Formats: sequence, C-alpha cells, structure tokens
Amino acid sequence: MATTASATRATLSSLSSLSLSLSLHPTPRLSFLSTAKLTRLPKLTLSTVLVRASESDKPNGIVFDDFNNPDEDAAVFDPPTPPEDYTPPPSFDELPMETEDEIAAAYEELYGPAYAGVSVSGNDVYVMDSKAKKTSAFGKTKKEKVKDGFEERVVQVRRVTKVVKGGKQLKFRAIVVVGDKKGQVGVGVAKAKEVIAAVQKSAVDARRNIVTVPMTKYLTFPHRSDGDFGAAKVMLRPASPGTGVIAGGAVRIVLEMAGVENALGKQLGSNNALNNARATVVAVQKMKQWREVSRERGIPMEELWK
Repeated sequence: MATTASATRATLSSLSSLSLSLSLHPTPRLSFLSTAKLTRLPKLTLSTVLVRASESDKPNGIVFDDFNNPDEDAAVFDPPTPPEDYTPPPSFDELPMETEDEIAAAYEELYGPAYAGVSVSGNDVYVMDSKAKKTSAFGKTKKEKVKDGFEERVVQVRRVTKVVKGGKQLKFRAIVVVGDKKGQVGVGVAKAKEVIAAVQKSAVDARRNIVTVPMTKYLTFPHRSDGDFGAAKVMLRPASPGTGVIAGGAVRIVLEMAGVENALGKQLGSNNALNNARATVVAVQKMKQWREVSRERGIPMEELWK
C-alpha cells in the first residue's frame, strides 16, 4: 500500500509540474496548433512542442530578430504652422444648400448637356445627336442634315462621264444653293458616284461660299446691278412692294434663298445653270447700301437723293 501511495504522489507531482509549466506560457503560443495537426505529426510529442515553445519565448522573437526601421524618425508627422490670418474653412454640414440650377450646372460641367432640352450653361443640347451614327435599311451610314439655319435647294443634277484609259467613269454632278432667307446665300457644286453624295458634297461647298445680299426694308435691291460669269450674263433690278420675284432658272432660286421678295431678273447670255447662279452672286456682290456709299463719299444720305 505504501508503494502505491508513493507512486500516486509522484504522478500527481509530475502532473502539477506539467500544469505549472503550461501555465507559464500564454495560450496564443500554442493557438496555432490544433488537435488535427498533432494527429498528423505522430513523431511530434508534447514535450518537444513545449521545448520549442520555450525556446521561442525571447524578448525579441524569431520573426523580429532582423527587423530594423532606419526611417523611423522620418515617419513622424510634423504639420506646418498655419499663418496668423488663417481661418479654417467651414465644415460641409454648415454650408448652405445648393439650388437646383447650381446642381444642374455642376452636373452639366462634368457630364455635358443633358437630353432634357434645357442647358443651364448655354450649351447645345443636340450636340450628341449629330455624332450618333444612324444607319439606313441597307446598313450604310446615313448623314443627318446640319442644323445651322440654312435651307438647301437643288438647282440641277446631271450625269457626267470622264474618259480614262480603261473606259469611262460615270458620276453625278449636283448644283445646290443654300440660304437662310435673311440675306445669306451661297452656290456650290460637287461630283460623286451617287446622287445623294453629290448633293451633300455640293451643300458643303455652298456653305463655304456664303455671301451677303444687301436689301432694303421692302426686301428688294437698293439699286440696279449686272453680273457675268463665263458666257452667262444676269441683270438685276429692284421692284416695288408686291411685285414678287420675276425671274427664272437659277436666278430665281438664288434670289428666293437669299430672302428677296421683290426683284426683277433676266438672263442675257448663256443658259448654263451653274454660270447663271454664279453670275447672280457676282451681281449681288457689286451692290452697296445707301449708308455705305454716304460713308465712303463723306456726305449725308439726304444728298444722295438729290
């Protein structure tokens, strides 16, 4: 019995010493070891784990032995001293509420004009419509007309050929007159393999050659004028209110697109539509307003009527 009691006391003392040694080491040291991991390592005993854990219990752990931060002093935040007259800005909550117009203007500045038809900053709300590609039924890109206030009128479309080494090249030539009916008019001509393309190109050419037509308050010419281009000659005369545009061919189209409502026109030379249209433009450019003549001559306008 005495031998059994002494063996029991020895076992209890060894267990108490083991629990004391376990209590000396904090739990996180062994938290990474799970029961599953211990079962996977049959050669790793509990005494070996305790020895390795005690060896790693140092003031400087193994992970931080070689750690040294040379820029430790440079990482200190040292803000500059504000000037004497510095006043801190108000917080976001203390600012007044923005109006709907201010919000719309800020949104338009970031993302451009909206499609609602209203622009706070005065931008073109239809600017993206002209950039959008629109295709026709055959998959070709369809170009939209430019919205610049000018109207287009086709004067003539003719089929022309060009003789080359391999044969003949067939194209279409279009003559187009553009105008805003407020004194601005232009004549353009272009060729293309298709009629629609020829009309579009000639309209662009006409917008590059815009001229101003001098008119009185009765929408007629201030004085007589004659113009010629090539073999075509055109005579233009002012008319009284209610007369209308008495002219024919290309001359009539040019005067109507310019906004002239009372005038007399006559073709005296060739019957070529392009030359007559350009001769009309030449005759219009020779005209001057009464105030321009009085300014050039240095006399009042009343003297011009004597």
